[in-house]
Amino acid sequence: PWRDPGLLEQFPGRKQMIAFLAQHGIEVETGPRKRYSTDANLAGLSHEAEDLEDIETPMTIVEPLMCVWPKDAPDRSETVTMRFERGDCVEINGEAMSPLQCMITANRIAGRNGVGLKNALENRIIGTKSRGVYEAPGLELLGFGLRAVYQAVMDRRSTQLFHTLSQNYAQQIYDGRLYDPQARAILAAVDVLAHYATGTVQVSLYKGHILFEALRDCPHSLYNPADASMEASDGLNPVSSQGYVEVQKVEAIALAKAGQIVD
Repeated sequence: PWRDPGLLEQFPGRKQMIAFLAQHGIEVETGPRKRYSTDANLAGLSHEAEDLEDIETPMTIVEPLMCVWPKDAPDRSETVTMRFERGDCVEINGEAMSPLQCMITANRIAGRNGVGLKNALENRIIGTKSRGVYEAPGLELLGFGLRAVYQAVMDRRSTQLFHTLSQNYAQQIYDGRLYDPQARAILAAVDVLAHYATGTVQVSLYKGHILFEALRDCPHSLYNPADASMEASDGLNPVSSQGYVEVQKVEAIALAKAGQIVD
Protein backbone atom coordinates (compact mmCIF):
# COMPACT_ATOMS: atom_id res chain seq x y z
CA PRO A 1 0.00 0.00 0.00
CA TRP A 2 2.92 2.40 0.53
CA ARG A 3 3.38 2.42 -3.26
CA ASP A 4 -0.22 3.58 -3.84
CA PRO A 5 -0.22 7.36 -4.57
CA GLY A 6 -3.83 7.67 -3.36
CA LEU A 7 -3.04 6.10 0.00
CA LEU A 8 0.07 8.24 0.41
CA GLU A 9 -1.96 11.35 -0.25
CA GLN A 10 -4.55 10.41 2.38
CA PHE A 11 -2.07 8.98 4.89
CA PRO A 12 1.33 10.69 4.54
CA GLY A 13 2.35 9.51 8.02
CA ARG A 14 1.40 7.56 11.13
CA LYS A 15 -0.34 10.53 12.74
CA GLN A 16 -2.95 10.59 10.00
CA MET A 17 -3.45 6.83 10.27
CA ILE A 18 -3.97 6.99 14.03
CA ALA A 19 -6.43 9.86 13.66
CA PHE A 20 -8.34 7.92 10.98
CA LEU A 21 -8.62 4.86 13.23
CA ALA A 22 -9.79 7.01 16.14
CA GLN A 23 -12.51 8.54 13.96
CA HIS A 24 -13.82 5.03 13.34
CA GLY A 25 -13.71 3.96 16.98
CA ILE A 26 -10.61 1.79 16.68
CA GLU A 27 -8.14 2.19 19.53
CA VAL A 28 -4.46 1.49 19.04
CA GLU A 29 -1.74 1.38 21.69
CA THR A 30 0.40 3.82 19.74
CA GLY A 31 -2.04 6.64 20.46
CA PRO A 32 -1.14 10.30 20.07
CA ARG A 33 0.19 10.48 23.65
CA LYS A 34 3.06 8.13 22.74
CA ARG A 35 5.60 9.87 20.59
CA TYR A 36 6.83 6.72 18.86
CA SER A 37 5.39 3.62 17.21
CA THR A 38 5.74 -0.06 18.12
CA ASP A 39 5.81 -3.23 16.04
CA ALA A 40 5.63 -6.60 17.76
CA ASN A 41 5.92 -10.34 17.31
CA LEU A 42 6.76 -13.34 19.48
CA ALA A 43 10.50 -12.67 19.30
CA GLY A 44 10.37 -9.06 20.39
CA LEU A 45 9.30 -5.46 19.90
CA SER A 46 10.72 -2.53 17.97
CA HIS A 47 9.98 1.05 18.99
CA GLU A 48 10.69 3.62 16.28
CA ALA A 49 9.73 6.91 14.64
CA GLU A 50 8.66 10.36 15.84
CA ASP A 51 10.61 11.41 18.97
CA LEU A 52 12.98 8.45 18.67
CA GLU A 53 14.18 9.75 15.31
CA ASP A 54 16.11 12.40 17.25
CA ILE A 55 19.24 10.66 18.53
CA GLU A 56 19.46 13.21 21.35
CA THR A 57 16.25 11.70 22.74
CA PRO A 58 17.04 9.08 25.41
CA MET A 59 15.79 5.54 24.91
CA THR A 60 14.11 5.76 28.30
CA ILE A 61 11.14 7.62 26.81
CA VAL A 62 9.96 4.16 25.76
CA GLU A 63 7.52 2.32 27.99
CA PRO A 64 8.66 -1.32 27.75
CA LEU A 65 5.96 -3.88 27.02
CA MET A 66 7.87 -7.17 27.24
CA CYS A 67 10.54 -5.98 29.68
CA VAL A 68 10.99 -3.66 32.60
CA TRP A 69 13.80 -1.15 32.83
CA PRO A 70 16.70 -2.70 34.79
CA LYS A 71 16.28 -0.18 37.62
CA ASP A 72 12.70 -1.42 38.06
CA ALA A 73 13.64 -5.12 38.08
CA PRO A 74 13.63 -7.09 41.35
CA ASP A 75 16.40 -6.38 43.86
CA ARG A 76 17.29 -10.07 44.00
CA SER A 77 18.75 -12.36 41.36
CA GLU A 78 16.74 -15.15 39.73
CA THR A 79 18.37 -18.48 38.84
CA VAL A 80 17.40 -20.12 35.55
CA THR A 81 18.43 -23.45 34.02
CA MET A 82 18.11 -24.22 30.31
CA ARG A 83 18.55 -27.60 28.68
CA PHE A 84 19.70 -27.72 25.06
CA GLU A 85 19.75 -30.77 22.80
CA ARG A 86 21.48 -30.45 19.42
CA GLY A 87 21.15 -26.69 19.65
CA ASP A 88 17.46 -26.59 20.55
CA CYS A 89 16.13 -25.54 23.95
CA VAL A 90 13.96 -28.38 25.28
CA GLU A 91 13.65 -27.56 29.00
CA ILE A 92 13.57 -24.49 31.22
CA ASN A 93 13.94 -24.92 34.98
CA GLY A 94 13.55 -28.67 34.59
CA GLU A 95 10.24 -28.51 32.73
CA ALA A 96 10.09 -30.03 29.23
CA MET A 97 8.72 -27.55 26.71
CA SER A 98 7.98 -27.10 23.03
CA PRO A 99 9.93 -24.42 21.13
CA LEU A 100 6.93 -22.09 21.44
CA GLN A 101 6.67 -22.67 25.20
CA CYS A 102 10.42 -22.08 25.59
CA MET A 103 10.12 -18.75 23.80
CA ILE A 104 7.12 -17.62 25.84
CA THR A 105 8.71 -18.71 29.14
CA ALA A 106 12.07 -17.13 28.33
CA ASN A 107 10.33 -13.88 27.38
CA ARG A 108 8.50 -13.81 30.70
CA ILE A 109 11.51 -14.68 32.90
CA ALA A 110 14.03 -12.43 31.18
CA GLY A 111 11.56 -9.59 30.72
CA ARG A 112 10.73 -9.27 34.40
CA ASN A 113 14.46 -9.05 35.15
CA GLY A 114 15.13 -6.21 32.73
CA VAL A 115 17.02 -8.31 30.19
CA GLY A 116 16.91 -7.61 26.46
CA LEU A 117 16.45 -3.84 26.07
CA LYS A 118 18.75 -2.24 23.49
CA ASN A 119 19.13 0.97 21.54
CA ALA A 120 20.40 0.69 17.96
CA LEU A 121 21.25 2.78 14.93
CA GLU A 122 20.89 0.30 12.12
CA ASN A 123 21.84 0.25 8.46
CA ARG A 124 18.76 -0.15 6.31
CA ILE A 125 18.90 -2.08 3.06
CA ILE A 126 18.09 1.13 1.14
CA GLY A 127 21.25 2.83 2.41
CA THR A 128 19.82 5.01 5.17
CA LYS A 129 20.16 4.67 8.93
CA SER A 130 17.28 4.30 11.36
CA ARG A 131 17.13 4.45 15.13
CA GLY A 132 15.15 2.02 17.22
CA VAL A 133 14.73 0.74 20.75
CA TYR A 134 14.32 -3.01 20.84
CA GLU A 135 12.99 -5.53 23.33
CA ALA A 136 13.94 -9.19 22.90
CA PRO A 137 14.19 -10.68 26.39
CA GLY A 138 13.64 -14.32 25.47
CA LEU A 139 16.09 -14.32 22.58
CA GLU A 140 18.71 -12.66 24.78
CA LEU A 141 18.33 -15.33 27.47
CA LEU A 142 18.17 -18.33 25.15
CA GLY A 143 21.03 -16.98 23.04
CA PHE A 144 23.23 -16.57 26.10
CA GLY A 145 22.55 -20.15 27.17
CA LEU A 146 23.15 -21.62 23.73
CA ARG A 147 26.42 -19.71 23.31
CA ALA A 148 27.65 -21.23 26.57
CA VAL A 149 27.10 -24.71 25.13
CA TYR A 150 28.64 -23.80 21.77
CA GLN A 151 31.76 -22.45 23.50
CA ALA A 152 32.25 -25.84 25.12
CA VAL A 153 31.61 -28.12 22.14
CA MET A 154 32.92 -26.19 19.11
CA ASP A 155 36.58 -26.20 18.13
CA ARG A 156 38.26 -22.98 17.00
CA ARG A 157 37.57 -23.40 13.28
CA SER A 158 33.96 -24.41 13.82
CA THR A 159 33.47 -21.36 16.05
CA GLN A 160 34.87 -19.04 13.38
CA LEU A 161 32.61 -20.57 10.74
CA PHE A 162 29.58 -20.35 13.02
CA HIS A 163 30.16 -16.63 13.65
CA THR A 164 30.45 -16.00 9.91
CA LEU A 165 27.29 -17.98 9.16
CA SER A 166 25.40 -16.25 11.96
CA GLN A 167 26.21 -12.79 10.64
CA ASN A 168 25.30 -13.86 7.12
CA TYR A 169 22.00 -15.39 8.20
CA ALA A 170 21.11 -12.31 10.24
CA GLN A 171 21.59 -10.24 7.09
CA GLN A 172 19.37 -12.64 5.13
CA ILE A 173 16.63 -12.21 7.75
CA TYR A 174 16.98 -8.43 7.73
CA ASP A 175 16.77 -8.36 3.92
CA GLY A 176 13.70 -10.62 3.88
CA ARG A 177 15.51 -13.44 2.07
CA LEU A 178 14.70 -16.27 4.46
CA TYR A 179 13.82 -18.80 1.77
CA ASP A 180 16.68 -18.11 -0.63
CA PRO A 181 19.15 -20.93 -1.38
CA GLN A 182 21.82 -19.13 0.65
CA ALA A 183 19.64 -18.96 3.76
CA ARG A 184 18.68 -22.63 3.45
CA ALA A 185 22.32 -23.61 2.98
CA ILE A 186 23.30 -21.68 6.11
CA LEU A 187 20.66 -23.46 8.19
CA ALA A 188 21.84 -26.83 6.88
CA ALA A 189 25.42 -25.99 7.85
CA VAL A 190 24.39 -24.79 11.30
CA ASP A 191 22.58 -28.10 11.87
CA VAL A 192 25.94 -29.83 11.42
CA LEU A 193 27.70 -27.46 13.82
CA ALA A 194 24.91 -27.76 16.39
CA HIS A 195 24.85 -31.57 16.30
CA TYR A 196 26.94 -31.83 19.49
CA ALA A 197 25.42 -28.80 21.25
CA THR A 198 23.82 -30.66 24.14
CA GLY A 199 24.07 -29.48 27.72
CA THR A 200 22.39 -27.79 30.67
CA VAL A 201 23.25 -24.16 31.40
CA GLN A 202 22.56 -22.39 34.69
CA VAL A 203 22.54 -18.60 34.82
CA SER A 204 21.37 -15.88 37.16
CA LEU A 205 19.49 -12.78 36.06
CA TYR A 206 19.85 -9.48 37.88
CA LYS A 207 18.68 -6.05 36.77
CA GLY A 208 19.36 -6.45 33.06
CA HIS A 209 22.40 -8.69 33.41
CA ILE A 210 22.81 -12.40 32.66
CA LEU A 211 25.56 -14.04 34.71
CA PHE A 212 26.92 -17.49 33.89
CA GLU A 213 26.88 -19.96 36.78
CA ALA A 214 27.42 -23.48 35.47
CA LEU A 215 27.47 -25.83 32.48
CA ARG A 216 26.48 -29.41 33.26
CA ASP A 217 25.70 -32.67 31.49
CA CYS A 218 27.53 -31.64 28.31
CA PRO A 219 28.77 -34.98 26.93
CA HIS A 220 30.60 -33.54 23.91
CA SER A 221 32.44 -30.75 25.70
CA LEU A 222 36.01 -30.17 24.48
CA TYR A 223 36.99 -28.35 27.65
CA ASN A 224 39.71 -30.07 29.69
CA PRO A 225 40.67 -28.19 32.88
CA ALA A 226 44.04 -29.96 32.96
CA ASP A 227 44.99 -28.61 29.52
CA ALA A 228 44.04 -25.06 30.49
CA SER A 229 45.51 -25.11 34.01
CA MET A 230 48.15 -22.58 35.04
CA GLU A 231 49.35 -25.08 37.62
CA ALA A 232 51.23 -28.37 37.27
CA SER A 233 48.88 -30.97 35.81
CA ASP A 234 48.65 -34.08 33.67
CA GLY A 235 47.39 -32.01 30.75
CA LEU A 236 49.27 -30.38 27.91
CA ASN A 237 53.06 -30.45 28.40
CA PRO A 238 54.37 -26.84 28.17
CA VAL A 239 57.64 -28.13 26.66
CA SER A 240 55.66 -29.30 23.62
CA SER A 241 55.04 -25.69 22.67
CA GLN A 242 58.65 -25.26 21.50
CA GLY A 243 57.95 -27.11 18.26
CA TYR A 244 54.92 -24.92 17.62
CA VAL A 245 57.01 -21.79 18.18
CA GLU A 246 59.64 -23.03 15.72
CA VAL A 247 57.01 -23.49 13.01
CA GLN A 248 55.29 -20.19 13.69
CA LYS A 249 58.51 -18.17 13.58
CA VAL A 250 59.23 -19.18 9.97
CA GLU A 251 56.51 -16.94 8.59
CA ALA A 252 57.22 -14.18 11.12
CA ILE A 253 60.89 -14.06 10.12
CA ALA A 254 59.96 -13.93 6.42
CA LEU A 255 57.58 -11.02 7.05
CA ALA A 256 60.25 -9.17 9.04
CA LYS A 257 62.89 -9.64 6.34
CA ALA A 258 60.44 -8.35 3.74
CA GLY A 259 59.84 -5.22 5.81
CA GLN A 260 56.19 -6.11 6.46
CA ILE A 261 56.39 -6.10 10.26
CA VAL A 262 56.37 -2.63 11.78
CA ASP A 263 57.37 -1.94 15.37
